[in-house]
Amino acid sequence: MTLTVKLIGALKHAAGSDTITVNYRKGLSIKGLLKEVTTLTPELRRSLVDPQLEDQGLNALILLNSKEISALNGLDTKLKDKDEIVFVPVVHGG
Repeated sequence: MTLTVKLIGALKHAAGSDTITVNYRKGLSIKGLLKEVTTLTPELRRSLVDPQLEDQGLNALILLNSKEISALNGLDTKLKDKDEIVFVPVVHGG
């Protein structure tokens, strides 16, 4: 049982691949998935985790089955086998 994480733009370049496959386990949340992805692909840590706050997901728009996770339960959204997750980098500026 697996989950497919698709990476867009700069995230794809940081990981060296456009997808990451993670083994699914019951009760896994987006927050847990982020931890696994950044462990499997440490190059993504700088892109996905705010370095000052150590807060996950602030630097990416996260879609679960084409829905932005803030419309669901945010980082606490539970995942199901075969879910498709897409990480889209967010550009900050001012």
